[in-house]
Amino acid sequence: MQNKNKTLVKSMDLLQLFITHPALSLNDMVKLSGMPKTSVHRMLMSLEEMGFLARHEDGQYSLGLSFLQFGQLVADRLDIRQVALPIMQELRDDVGEAVNLIMKDGREAIYVEKVDTNHPVRLYTKIGRRSPLYAGDSRIILAFLPDQEREQYLRETELTPRGLGTITDKDKLRRILQKSREDGYTISRSELENDTAALAAPIFDHRGRVYAGLSVAGPDDRFQDERLPELSVKVVRAAEEISRKLGWEPSSRIPL
Repeated sequence: MQNKNKTLVKSMDLLQLFITHPALSLNDMVKLSGMPKTSVHRMLMSLEEMGFLARHEDGQYSLGLSFLQFGQLVADRLDIRQVALPIMQELRDDVGEAVNLIMKDGREAIYVEKVDTNHPVRLYTKIGRRSPLYAGDSRIILAFLPDQEREQYLRETELTPRGLGTITDKDKLRRILQKSREDGYTISRSELENDTAALAAPIFDHRGRVYAGLSVAGPDDRFQDERLPELSVKVVRAAEEISRKLGWEPSSRIPL
């Protein structure tokens, strides 16, 4: 504390109150912070002048537009690949399978990062590869899109076979998407390439919107049913860790 500016620290303590309270009055902040009323009032005036707090007609304060601006800058400048790569490497080392990071790009998905397995028999996926949102590990993004956006995609998209397991019946696909939302992950077999399998989980951004997908993928014979519970737990946990580093909190997820 001796190297910190005490006024700045106290101002940050006031701002921290708004993490759990959308709006507070001067008296509320005095009570919650335990600081003298004159000190709180002085800091409020400075924070309001700088745009970090906004005062409403009823005398209550809420976070100001400066936070919106800074928050958007942080989000825009955050490279998900840099955030995800160490976690992807840990997951690869843990499960021994290739790990992919997938993002939505228009009406398709694109593989933006990967970590290969050291297993001699492996599934090769190139960074930059594209796939339809309805098939394979990319389907996890489609599953967690808002209802209206997902339904529009399904209405306008022809489900063309890419592998022996590609789902081409839209009603069946809707049921699988619903199950993926309930389970928190999706499993695909031979949907993009024959004799392959993938297990994917969603990554959310700071607004609670699906931002990307994280998957482990490999030959189908290494994804037997008895292994799936363990894999699903580890993939979901890794995806949640990436989501948190992007500013996501479980309570911020947008209802589907």
